[in-house]
Amino acid sequence: MEKYQIIQLVLGDIATNCWIVLYGEGSPEAPRPCTVIDPADQAGTIITQMEKLNAYPEYILLTHGHFDHIAALPDLAAYGKGGGAEGEGGKAPVIAIHKDDAGYLGEGAYAVHCTSFTAAAGNADYVNALWKPMPAATRLLEDGDALGPFTVLHLPGHTPGSAGFLLKDEKVLFSGDTLFQGDCGRVDLPGGSREKIEASLKRLLGMDPAIRVLPGHGPATTIGREQGTRFF
Repeated sequence: MEKYQIIQLVLGDIATNCWIVLYGEGSPEAPRPCTVIDPADQAGTIITQMEKLNAYPEYILLTHGHFDHIAALPDLAAYGKGGGAEGEGGKAPVIAIHKDDAGYLGEGAYAVHCTSFTAAAGNADYVNALWKPMPAATRLLEDGDALGPFTVLHLPGHTPGSAGFLLKDEKVLFSGDTLFQGDCGRVDLPGGSREKIEASLKRLLGMDPAIRVLPGHGPATTIGREQGTRFF
């Protein structure tokens, strides 16, 4: 069995990448743990995929708090608490986001999302069509933290708490909306900063060129490929 199995789901009207990362051992009697990164939308699709893989969510990691990356979180968190596979699937998953994006979850999150989406689209219709109360984070992250096999990289700029999740031994980075193939995340939404994202990109592009980058939108790339990209 491969050490990690990575599944890509492209979800929602904004075509956001949701990643399911499986690891550890599993059997019909003992489902395999997995991490869901950015449960963008369509919780039923995510849950169905996990059931096909005989997996349960140990961690739900959020690269940042924008609604198109977390709309399925309420249903997925509820599934992990009691509606999952027998045994391990009944455990509540760890819901983790960088501390500087904590306001996108829990009490008061609805107003934050409405403000953000109104800035992006001129209204909050997308939020209102899908809204369910957001659970609070159960783990607030900082740069350098470890969760299971992942190392947290704080990559502010797209949002104050944007983060990447690095599988060091596999040389795989889940970059959220900080780094795309040939582009980077927008900085004109509340909390965005061109200066900070430029610093985050400089940090990423100084890493191992062989690292494979799995972004929040669009196709995969590598650090090496993006080292020649002009972002602004």
